[in-house]
Amino acid sequence: MSAPNNCLAAVAVVIATLLMLLPRPALAQTDWLKKGQEMLGAATKSPAATTDTSQIAAGLKEALRVGSDTVVSQLGKTDGFNADPAIHIPLPKSFTTVQATLKPLGMSSLLDDLELKLNRAAEQATPKAKALFLSAIEGMTMDDVMGIFNGPQDAATRYFQQKMSPQLAEEMKPIVDQSLSQAGAVQAYDTVMGQYKTVPFVPDVKADLSGYVVEQGMNGIFHYLAQEEAAIRQNPAKRTTELLKTVFGSK
Repeated sequence: MSAPNNCLAAVAVVIATLLMLLPRPALAQTDWLKKGQEMLGAATKSPAATTDTSQIAAGLKEALRVGSDTVVSQLGKTDGFNADPAIHIPLPKSFTTVQATLKPLGMSSLLDDLELKLNRAAEQATPKAKALFLSAIEGMTMDDVMGIFNGPQDAATRYFQQKMSPQLAEEMKPIVDQSLSQAGAVQAYDTVMGQYKTVPFVPDVKADLSGYVVEQGMNGIFHYLAQEEAAIRQNPAKRTTELLKTVFGSK
């Protein structure tokens, strides 16, 4: 073969080689771009990507409203506290001496009656607390909302306990005072203490029934609010609205 023919053959081999190689990077690039577009499309269609902060805020507040409604309905009725071992309100610890003094004298029924009335007062006061919780929910800032949304299962309950307990207690106290009076707890207390003081040499006992019932009542509400909050986060069946499904289904 002559030298010119050798050169032509060499050029042909180079061109053929380039033609074989050039489409492969182009094809790989096309596949990569296609894959990226598919991933981007999937991401933009996912609940997590479409759930913005305003939806999260609305969803969290709705969850807390749903939880509050459930708790209030459960506790704010006859035996809501009294028949529930988890939140039943016993007599104050300061009554230990009173109980020890009166029970041997056959006066246990007086103590039982007072204990029942404390629970009845909490049951009557619970529905009145609903508006206070709703107000607190609506007053949450976006920082509060995101901290709760990304927090532990009882983050909202902890928020209420830390931020709202003093205000809630202050606003609930007159309601509990009235409920205690209507339930006859004040009269029952006076009866118990009147009998107690007839026993010689017994120590003086004082109890803030109103403050005690407020504290115990709030503890009961928070106890079940925490359970409702965790259930809505974890259990799809508890997400009773489309907004709850969108927000908490994305987590």
